Amino acid sequence: MARYTDPSCRLCRRERQKLFLKGTKCYTEKCPVERRAFPPGQHGQSRRQKVSEYGVQLREKQKVRRMYGLQETQFRNTFAKALKQTGRTGELLVKLLERRLDNVVYRLGLAPSRKAARQLVVHGHFTVNNTPVDIPSYLLKAGDVVKVCDKAKKMEVLHSSMKRMKDTAMLPWLSLDKATMTGTFLNIPERADIPLNADEQLIVELYSK
Repeated sequence: MARYTDPSCRLCRRERQKLFLKGTKCYTEKCPVERRAFPPGQHGQSRRQKVSEYGVQLREKQKVRRMYGLQETQFRNTFAKALKQTGRTGELLVKLLERRLDNVVYRLGLAPSRKAARQLVVHGHFTVNNTPVDIPSYLLKAGDVVKVCDKAKKMEVLHSSMKRMKDTAMLPWLSLDKATMTGTFLNIPERADIPLNADEQLIVELYSK
């Protein structure tokens, strides 16, 4: 499976905002976006021409795709699923992305980043409704219970991540029992409740061309 292996911070600089790809580093002064808030490369600081409508739409799509850690084919397939459903395609796309197992593990505070969450899932450290699941793109349903496997409960990355996760920061459609390291996907969230700084309608317009 294809995966991005270059420095993650370059992606944040390219989008000119934090995509929270490096976990703890994103909250410190070591974050490159804090020190160099311009695109990477020799032309990063040069004056550029006005961005076209297509360019604006493309950047929005790239920002959301990179934030959730999907390759282009995966992202397009997710959009195709949203397109088949009834409702606003952009909102349905965001809801599908939020239902991914790797994203839920990250949102629960069991991993410092979505990339780390994806690796933990692939290595088989989680169960869904007591069934082992190692597919990051697995879509959770309302009421599904995500639990850390017994063999992984002593992993330092899980405990350090949970310590940084404040109870007040837990999203309303999720709940976490830190004692048993068990999280529950209470319901599919509404778009207004999802902390995503993006205009998904631009993505719909891009793929509709």
